Amino acid sequence: MKDQLTIKEFAEFTGIETTTLRYWDDIGLFSPAKRNPENKYRYYAPEQIIAVNFISVLSRLTIPLKAIAEEEGIRTPESIVRLIEQQEKQLDMEMRRLRENYSIIHARLELINYGMRVVEGFQMKDGIRLNNPKPGDGSEAVDTDSIVVLERDEKPYILGPLNEWSEGGSFYEPFSSFCKRADEMRMNLNFPIGALHTDMESFIEAPGCPHHFISLDPTGDRRRPEGRYLIGFVRGYYGEFGDLAQRMQAYAKDNNLRLTGPVYSMYLLDEVCIRDFNNYLVQCSVAVI
Repeated sequence: MKDQLTIKEFAEFTGIETTTLRYWDDIGLFSPAKRNPENKYRYYAPEQIIAVNFISVLSRLTIPLKAIAEEEGIRTPESIVRLIEQQEKQLDMEMRRLRENYSIIHARLELINYGMRVVEGFQMKDGIRLNNPKPGDGSEAVDTDSIVVLERDEKPYILGPLNEWSEGGSFYEPFSSFCKRADEMRMNLNFPIGALHTDMESFIEAPGCPHHFISLDPTGDRRRPEGRYLIGFVRGYYGEFGDLAQRMQAYAKDNNLRLTGPVYSMYLLDEVCIRDFNNYLVQCSVAVI
């Protein structure tokens, strides 16, 4: 091998792009062994691959170049262990953030896709949505005006504190209090937020005043049990349910259904995907036996 290599040859030898080698030289991190004083061409010694390997290994661990430069002339096994351990902690935090963001994406997609299916309308039979309904199969239509009984899987969530509703107060006061306590409860408000009434009677009496707000965080320690649920949909702004509670109650009575447990309100389509708040779509559900 030659005693000195052009930047192109050294790049091929080391696998480092020429643009990267120039940048490292410009910031004083790694310079060529020699530079032609006339044309400023860079020339590298083959043994400089040792220094390149030091920088390359640490930079691929996403350690900042500034930290690498500080270590370059004083590195010891102990100092590199400390540097790598610091980076390990940073990567742990980044992976936790990425996992949480993935969960948020999954939760949002699940609700939005379901909301779009409801808006478009779909067929169901025996509480199960049909992917390929056929004429005369005994299925029934589900859309935004429907009151239906559907099978639902278990759904984890985080239960917020008990809301305090003042007479004549607005929806925003308890919701603001819930948001302010998010950090205390280790709750990420980017997950979809729903609401919970402890029973159907309270939902009928004050549908816009839930006892609790809930976060649809899959790490939550509370569970909406799997099973059959009476479900209704309504469009409108937060806390606006129209006569949905009465229609759900009437449907239950007409079909000899006993309502049990909390009423869950989950916004399928909200400001994340809808500009006009009058077109938000909420699903309200309560277990039936």
